[in-house]
Amino acid sequence: MGTSPLPIIASPGSSPHLPWRGDGRYPKVLKALARTDLLILDDWGPEKLNDEQRRDLLEIIEDRYEKRSTIVTSQVPIDHWYDMIGNPTIADAILDRLVHNAYRIELSGESMRKQKAVTTDQTTLV
Repeated sequence: MGTSPLPIIASPGSSPHLPWRGDGRYPKVLKALARTDLLILDDWGPEKLNDEQRRDLLEIIEDRYEKRSTIVTSQVPIDHWYDMIGNPTIADAILDRLVHNAYRIELSGESMRKQKAVTTDQTTLV
């Protein structure tokens, strides 16, 4: 049986958070997030986290630390993540766990979407 990733996607203008806090599923969801082999936090940032989101993220990352894989994608440079997290102590705890033993891939250059749009526009003109 293969690995099943669990993506948490931050919609534009929002930060990832757990909407299950108020309906009694919170402990069960946290346990599932801790057990999943690969958690993907996709398109993280640029909005600041609120207190609840900071605590949720710390708990998730702490439960997974050195046990399971986590991928974070973001257009925000890592040196701005402290500002996004908001609380320096919690930011230290989260980033220490994320960055320790991490593989970091930074992309540069034009967005693939922009390149594809230019190619599509040129094809349409022909």
